[in-house]
Amino acid sequence: MFRVWIPLIAVLAVGCAGTRRDVSNSSLEPSNAVARISLDPQPTKLNPQGNQELFEQNESIELISAEAVEKPAGADPSESLIVAENNFDQIRPIPQVPPAPDQDFKPVQNGIVLEDVIDSVYQSYPLLEAAFYSRDIVSGERLSTLGEFDRKFKAGTENGPLGFYKTYRQHIGFIQPLYQGGEVFAGYRIGRGSFQPWYLERQTNEAGEFKAGISVPLSRNRDIDSRRAALWRATFGVNAVEPDIQAQLISFVQEGSYYYWEWVAAGAKLQIADQILDLALKRTNRIRSQVNEGFLDPPVLTDNLRLVAERQGKRAFAERKLQQAAVKLSLFYRDNNGNPLIPGADMLPVFPELEVVNSGRLEFDAETALAQRPEIATLEFLQRQLDIDHSEAINDMLPNVDLVMAASQDVGYRTSSKNDKGPFELDALLFVDVPIERRKARGKIQSVSGKIAQLNAKRKLTEEKIVADVESAYAGLIGAFKQAQQAEKAVGYAEDLARRERQNFEEGLSDLLKVTLREQYAVESAEKAVDAKLLYYKEQADYRAALAEDQLPDFVSE
Repeated sequence: MFRVWIPLIAVLAVGCAGTRRDVSNSSLEPSNAVARISLDPQPTKLNPQGNQELFEQNESIELISAEAVEKPAGADPSESLIVAENNFDQIRPIPQVPPAPDQDFKPVQNGIVLEDVIDSVYQSYPLLEAAFYSRDIVSGERLSTLGEFDRKFKAGTENGPLGFYKTYRQHIGFIQPLYQGGEVFAGYRIGRGSFQPWYLERQTNEAGEFKAGISVPLSRNRDIDSRRAALWRATFGVNAVEPDIQAQLISFVQEGSYYYWEWVAAGAKLQIADQILDLALKRTNRIRSQVNEGFLDPPVLTDNLRLVAERQGKRAFAERKLQQAAVKLSLFYRDNNGNPLIPGADMLPVFPELEVVNSGRLEFDAETALAQRPEIATLEFLQRQLDIDHSEAINDMLPNVDLVMAASQDVGYRTSSKNDKGPFELDALLFVDVPIERRKARGKIQSVSGKIAQLNAKRKLTEEKIVADVESAYAGLIGAFKQAQQAEKAVGYAEDLARRERQNFEEGLSDLLKVTLREQYAVESAEKAVDAKLLYYKEQADYRAALAEDQLPDFVSE
């Protein structure tokens, strides 16, 4: 509580310092006093005047002069500022957006490949790093369950210095819970004074009494108890976090693949915009010369200039899309230090050749997905935790039968003439506790059995969904492959028609409107072909995710 109130007092002091009184007119003028709270640990110490200065551990308060940031008179007191800072804010380098590509831009053959992005996700994607820290969380939870097996130190003193019977008793001991159930204990006690006749067992010989023993469960809590059950559940919880991390890894790789192919597609569309703009630019000089010679009317030149301006605008749009796609990709594509790296146009690859889909691998891939998908592993670990709950419920049906063996020996001078404390003593005790109705145990068995039945039904549906995911991704991959093939054919036809129309225009057998329409059809076909390839490679990323091809190298399965 003391540690909590120190910052509050300091803040109140800052608020008071933020208001100073002008003695001449007795008015209050607000001024800014800024308190910066850093995490520099300092001990409590005294200043040279002897006044105590409080430097709370992990919280030191630095006051900036109010005069340095003073506000003019009449300012609103509510605008007084208190700033809390922490020194763990790190200045990260801001990735630089590369310059826009030139008009003669062309993708390269040895640019960034998808595996580069996937490797970057594995090595330095922040959310994957955050997912790895969940291992520390569940490991800490498991460690806390081991605390039930910690040795316990016990001590006490019981004294009656006033009254007819003056007694003084002290005791100290240790208890060690056993993993197999029960516990062992050992201790020392000493009792001196004048004891009541009915409490003479509290008295010891002059040097006290040493005692040790063991408690062993014979029925309930022998094979399992609440301590071991909690530990085993936490152990499976440690293992169960691995499928969760893998599921996140699969999602991150899938999302990164999407951004990568969208970046490649944006580059392909910019190249299309460059090519169609270049056609209009080259045609301008020919039309201008023909207009000057009187072969064409001036509006033809104007129309072509309009077309140039329009295509330059479309190129600017495609350029913007490419840069935006590169910025989005930088979230997954990072340098060796883990900082986002915005790839430039000089790193942009061409679309790779489409791979022919093997139509006979579907059944094998479905079996692979059932073996590799993290959902199945998660359900398996949950099943094991429920099995522990069921065993614990069965254990609660058993009666408590505990055997306790204890040995004690007094040492030192005898305290009575009979020396009744002197001989070595051995006690054997048997405790039996039997709940009659046992409704708590029966209710827990019924509840856990219902959960197990639910889990079995969920597992059946999960397996069916996994197979459906593989089949759906496979169908999407097949369809996207065929669509991309037909789109490529359409591009060839459209470009051939546009080329013929341009040739006719140069020979005077066509007009600019027809040329523009043919070129527009060719552009639309080319962009559709790019979209078809983008769809194919996104379907490929979906298929990869459906098969759970991304595995953690240190996956734990017990």
